[in-house]
Order: sequence, then structure tokens, then C-alpha cells
Amino acid sequence: MPIFNEPHTLRASLARVMSVSLPLSWRLAPILIDDGSDALTAQTIDAVVHESHPPLAFERHESNRGKGAALQTGFARALALSHDDDDVVIIQDADLEYDPNDFIAMISALDPAPAKCAVFGNRWHRGSTRAGWKSRLHRRGNRMLTRASNLATGLVVSDMECCYKLFSVRVLREILPALTENRFGIEPQIAAALARAKVRVVEVPVAYCARSFSAGKKIGPLDAIRAVWVIARSKFRH
Repeated sequence: MPIFNEPHTLRASLARVMSVSLPLSWRLAPILIDDGSDALTAQTIDAVVHESHPPLAFERHESNRGKGAALQTGFARALALSHDDDDVVIIQDADLEYDPNDFIAMISALDPAPAKCAVFGNRWHRGSTRAGWKSRLHRRGNRMLTRASNLATGLVVSDMECCYKLFSVRVLREILPALTENRFGIEPQIAAALARAKVRVVEVPVAYCARSFSAGKKIGPLDAIRAVWVIARSKFRH
């Protein structure tokens, strides 16, 4: 869970994660990454880490480096903590836009051979109920980036930018060396790395409640430009 300046949503987001009833034989082990947050968020993180029994796994960047950098730190910690290559890792934001109950469907969608399977969430599935011109613009922009990514990688997904991505520790170990993007360019880079590793990607519908920039949303137009660059670069490498 990468965290940057989320003092008002972190506790609720973590509580949602911890309340998920996973299938038998699965258990949750959250890893929190403080990506150079403000003092209030840092204090909140310290509190929730030490209130948990046993304490939650935790990493801290002294300065803000971006979501991609936070994910790379979290992925490395996950590999260090895991004792089973069939363990799975899922990305979870701390902003309450996503519903962790969708973990269950994502785990269920894993191929019988998870060594070569990953699962992406899809926010734009049929039945998605998001209204307003901002939502339509957001969806259209994501659709364009996803199409470009699909052309570059050969994957067939509907929502490449979705936060919810799940893969086994074995897959993560294979793709982590290819992940270098520090900000939101990490999303198309993950897709490209999975494609190069010939990992099958499947999708499941997930719930999504977008927040506004005034409420703390952080991705912006420059991140979209960077995503295009990452996609073009992946096409050349692919």
C-alpha cells in the first residue's frame, strides 16, 4: 500500500483491507510504504503499524519519490517476506477509491497455473455507474492509454491504468528488475513487463469511486504524457 499524504483515509482504507474474508488457506499481510508523507500522515502510519498485532510490515522514504518508487520498495519487501512462490501480491491504494472485497474475485480468477498468470481490475466494465463529464473524460483518457498499451504489448485488457493488479511472487520476481518508473508511468511499465515475460493477463470487474483533485487525487496531465512515453518505449523494447 503506497501512501502519500493520506491522513484522513489511511485508517479507513486499511480497515477495509483487514475486514476482507479471503478464501480458506489465504491470509492478509499488508505492507505499508510511506512515500515521504507530511507529518500528520507519518504519525498516523506509525500509530496503525504499532497498534497492529503483530506490527504491520512498513517502509519509509525520507522524501516523496512517487507511486512507482513506493511500489518498487513494497515489491522488494514482499519478495523478502514471502516463503512461497505461489503467494500473491496485490496493489492497494490508501484513498478509498477501490473496494478490497474485490480481492476475492481477483484471487479466484487466477489461472490454475499462477506462475504465468496475472489479474487486472477493470473499472469500466458493463454496469459501471459513473456519471458526469469529468468521469467520461477520465474514462476516455484511460481508454486511449490502454489501447496504446495493448498495441505496444500485445495484451488485451480494458483498464491498464487500474490500481488493482495481482500476480504471484514468482511472477513479481521475474518482472521487478524491469520496473524503473518512479511515478504513475509504473502502470504501463508493469503491463509491458508482464507481456515480455509472456504472463497471461486476465481481468475482473472491480468497484470504483473516484475522488476529485480537491479531495486529494494526485495523478495529472503530465503523468499521462509520461505514460505515453513509457508505452512508446515499451513498444520499441517489445
